[in-house]
Amino acid sequence: MALALPAWVAASFYAAEAGITLILVGLVWIGVPFSHVNDDVLQSIFALIVYAAALVLALGVPWWIKKLRNKTTLSDLGYRRPLSWVDIMLLPAAYLTYIVLSSIIVYAVSNYLPGFNANQAQDTGFTHLGPLYQYILALIVLVILAPVAEETLFRGYLFGKLRRYVPTWVAILVTSALFGAIHGQWNVGIDVFVLSVVSCFLRLFTGNLWASILLHVAKNGVAYYVLFILPLIH
Repeated sequence: MALALPAWVAASFYAAEAGITLILVGLVWIGVPFSHVNDDVLQSIFALIVYAAALVLALGVPWWIKKLRNKTTLSDLGYRRPLSWVDIMLLPAAYLTYIVLSSIIVYAVSNYLPGFNANQAQDTGFTHLGPLYQYILALIVLVILAPVAEETLFRGYLFGKLRRYVPTWVAILVTSALFGAIHGQWNVGIDVFVLSVVSCFLRLFTGNLWASILLHVAKNGVAYYVLFILPLIH
């Protein structure tokens, strides 16, 4: 299970991405006029469907195979209670911890790994934002949708399941390594690896997923500001 669970989550994510891409290619092939739709609107729709499909595959297929036995519940995923003030109050310390640890590790890797580019731009899928609605779409996808979906899939489902079969520290490392790997860039992968480690500890400490989601929202919110809002100011 220590090998099967991470493999299954990765397969679900990539299968959802590949499946939706093939559907879009098929629609273009039969003549659906996507050329008239803004690229950022398409990216938003694509991201929404991919995240939904990945969650359905990762959680739904095992649930169906077991024929309703040992099904994954909201409590198993870390949604045991509503958002609380404890979750909110943990955010500053968690964010500071993530920033410090990430900075130290990226600095160390930059000095000891030849060819590592710490400043490589992250591909968010959104380019050349224009009208206000495009900024709002990017905000919804990157700062709200992505954190909720990714925390549910990785710190909720994968980490929650792995802890039943391996020591907690192994579950943290495996979950975080896979989370870093799916981002496809070394600099981003290292950064989100650290984010995942801190998020796993938040789930352990609170017993819920809300603090992890808030940390992820804060991280992506800062990135959104730097990538899209700051250039407008200057």
